[in-house]
Amino acid sequence: MEKYIEGNKAAWEEAFENRAESWGADIVERVSKEEYPFFNKDMIKVLKNTDTEGKTVGQFCCNNGRELLSLVVSGKAAKGIGFDIAENQVAFANEKARELNVPCRFVATNIYDIGDEYFEVFDVVIITIGALCWFKDLNRYFEIVSKCMKPGAKIIINEQHPLTTALACPGEDVYDSEHKLECKYSYFEHEWTGNAGMYYITQKKYTSKTFTDYTHPISEIIGGMCKNRIVITGLQEFDYDIGVGFDELNGQGVPLSIIYEGEKRK
Repeated sequence: MEKYIEGNKAAWEEAFENRAESWGADIVERVSKEEYPFFNKDMIKVLKNTDTEGKTVGQFCCNNGRELLSLVVSGKAAKGIGFDIAENQVAFANEKARELNVPCRFVATNIYDIGDEYFEVFDVVIITIGALCWFKDLNRYFEIVSKCMKPGAKIIINEQHPLTTALACPGEDVYDSEHKLECKYSYFEHEWTGNAGMYYITQKKYTSKTFTDYTHPISEIIGGMCKNRIVITGLQEFDYDIGVGFDELNGQGVPLSIIYEGEKRK
């Protein structure tokens, strides 16, 4: 396992170990009572137009499992399999699947290390916000994802818009409230390291183990898919944030989030 991935594993497990009491506490209730909880309105539209009934669905970087559980139940899938590097998050997700009695299984692994027992297993794959940035080599990432998809399988990616990686968030040293749209970082290539933790999980500030993530422009994301037999079938851009850094730019005509749709060539 590469050193940066090893470091990210330790940092994610530390964050989950120190999670706020509320983090994940609503999964069972919401999955039981709501339609497609934990997805935004535009992602729900895409999922409703995707045939998941009786199918096997997968999620690469599944976090605490809430999105995959939501999709399997609301989309009436036969089975769900999620992959994530953090062992304690995966254990938590499997516990929630048992509580809900949902046919989901979560596997603790580095995505790059997924073995051939999962090749050509999935009819539908989802990737959600905050997944792609943890991988330095997206071509290698999509090579694994594609191998796990059946010929003709669908893939849906709902991510932060790559343009936002060139902007600064409030609280960053280079942030300028008078010039919020000024590019402060390279859109094309940037390695980030930090020890500020994962506030959205812990709800507290702490000095964490080191997280390392990477900027990927649209060309690298689409290129990684196309090089690995995934044909782009849809692309939508939205002017609202689905992360935690750019709420103040919502509705101002700035691309903040994106949905890619694709299909593996038969």
